[in-house]
Amino acid sequence: MGHRALVAYERTDGQYTLHYSHWGAANLKLKHRISAESPFGGDDTDSKWAKQLLAELADGLEADAVDGYLAGEDRPSSVVEPKPRATGLTLDEIVADHLDYLHHEAFFVVSTTFEVTAYRTLWFGLQYDSETVEQGETVGNGALATVRWYDGEPVGDGHLQGQFAALKDVVGDMLDKGVFTPSTARQYLKRKLAERVGDRQELLIPTGELPFEKASLSKP
Repeated sequence: MGHRALVAYERTDGQYTLHYSHWGAANLKLKHRISAESPFGGDDTDSKWAKQLLAELADGLEADAVDGYLAGEDRPSSVVEPKPRATGLTLDEIVADHLDYLHHEAFFVVSTTFEVTAYRTLWFGLQYDSETVEQGETVGNGALATVRWYDGEPVGDGHLQGQFAALKDVVGDMLDKGVFTPSTARQYLKRKLAERVGDRQELLIPTGELPFEKASLSKP
């Protein structure tokens, strides 16, 4: 199955190129594997090809031009796919229109100075928690939460995921009993999740009116 993640690299114009990583969500390891020396998270500590490619992507190279750029390259494998899924996106667009909150376990944002912010995805779909919900949207239907770090390891990541799973189980029961409508269920999920995350982490939630709302404004 892998531990799938999406990675957004900031461009010089403030937009982003969006890349895929099949194993990058495992223990959120990409936060420490992506660096200026190894932009796509591989074991190559002198990845000149990766540095040059990312520099060109940052300057606006389109995704369809990457195949020719990489053709014939004898390069080590990388954790992040060098060819982007899309280019010229805002973070709002990625969070609302590209991130699959069920199948992508994590999301990483890489600044032009290689500051990496790791977000854990939390899916709002209730089809596995309620007998009355047949299907839940996966793209744009969830939240992103940063985690605390200590000595290079995420702190409380598993605990938050467990709390959220328990919360969804309760909300699913309330839906089945007619206490919640789908709309009030979502609002309850958002409110309780924000309470659990608190002020020590950042929580981003896509909305219908704005691409996303910041439920907590503290730094990761």
